[in-house]
Amino acid sequence: MMDNVQTNYHALQKEPYWLETVAERSDFPQLVTDKVCDIAIIGGGFTGLWAALKAREAFPDSSIVVLEADHCGRGASGRNGGFCAPSISHGVSNAVTRWPNEAETLVRLGRHNLDELAADLDAYGIDAEFEREGKLNVAETPWQKEGLKAMLATYKRFGIDAYYLEGEDLDTRFNSPKYIAGLFEQNYALVNPIKLIDGLCRECLKRGVDIHESTSVTRLLEEKEGLRLITSKGSVQAKKVMMATNASIPILKRLRASIVPIFDYTLMTNPLTEDQLKAIGWEGRYGIADSGNQFHYFRKTSNNRILWGGYDAIYHYGSRRDKALHYRPESFSRLESNFNEAFPALSGVGFSHAWGGIIDTSARTTFFTGTAYSGRLAYAMGFTGQGVSASRFAALTMLDLLSGEATERTQLRMPSSWAVPFPPEPFRYMAIRKAQADLAHEDKTGRRSLLLRSLDYFGIGFDS
Repeated sequence: MMDNVQTNYHALQKEPYWLETVAERSDFPQLVTDKVCDIAIIGGGFTGLWAALKAREAFPDSSIVVLEADHCGRGASGRNGGFCAPSISHGVSNAVTRWPNEAETLVRLGRHNLDELAADLDAYGIDAEFEREGKLNVAETPWQKEGLKAMLATYKRFGIDAYYLEGEDLDTRFNSPKYIAGLFEQNYALVNPIKLIDGLCRECLKRGVDIHESTSVTRLLEEKEGLRLITSKGSVQAKKVMMATNASIPILKRLRASIVPIFDYTLMTNPLTEDQLKAIGWEGRYGIADSGNQFHYFRKTSNNRILWGGYDAIYHYGSRRDKALHYRPESFSRLESNFNEAFPALSGVGFSHAWGGIIDTSARTTFFTGTAYSGRLAYAMGFTGQGVSASRFAALTMLDLLSGEATERTQLRMPSSWAVPFPPEPFRYMAIRKAQADLAHEDKTGRRSLLLRSLDYFGIGFDS
């Protein structure tokens, strides 16, 4: 199939399609002076902007400053597929497997968080193209089919609305020769990530939050009055700090081994006609994901393009984060080949965009939080590709930690547990490559290796 791919990826747009759906705005000013504030936030993606808005709600009279090294939301937050899950634990099955004693709480809080996110968008008047139309999980092998049945049993245990599909029932939802079964869950949402980012920025400004772009924090100094954040042309002295830097190198050195940057790649088709969508049985507005370890996620945009992402999860030796790595023709070629297998009825539809982004992968595949500098700084990171909705919950958790208040969020073991570090190089690269090879082997055979079963036993693993 790879030999039949004809697309010239160099001719495609190399930035996320989402950027074309919003009006170009002026940059927020770079910090070029020294400032004093009550709360400083490092990072202007989903987590940082939710933290700023929620801090304003909690402390209406506080001065709040957001420092973004690049352009708000133009990192991982604006490069993803916009899948907005009712989960804070990388899915229900992950909660049951890794956090069985608090799985019920995690599932409940995840569903509540999505409800509250939707309510926030209404209250703020943010048009993020939020669509709560469900998600279809599909299987292409007998063992994946059994996995969907096991997922349905787990969902029933927690009272989650879902139903199993095969044959004509599946074809009416999604008709592809590649997939033999499906599980449709009704409580799942999609968003336009850049519209969400720009809406959060607008509401922050409206509420008196100062935002500075092109302002990288290079050092942290502890002072009597709080923490001083040193940037290239200025500084901010803050009583409290929230670190929301996602896959960037953490300013706290002790956290640098807690995540690895994994590159994920995406193709976007040209707009489809109603007849083309009817030919593949995909007439609803729900997102779809397949069930492999190397999985694809796909969805429709508001103008009926198909976003087709995932499968290749690439780690570069030495935890490289170069922007040039966002563009990887071999990954785009593999994605296109897989697309053609899944959508033979869409032959020749063509692609308009091809881009990549970085995922902050943690060893437990769930985000973690904590504090430093005697409770003056809180951090949240490690979302492992599932941060669109969980970032809001993480922002609230950071606020709880800074206030010193014991809440249901701060009592959770999942985010507060020790962030298992990845080994140093070259063992890091070797371990990730070995885990990926075993995951690919399981996709082909249905057999889980001794290494993967051992990692399962210790509650750690590799995912994207």
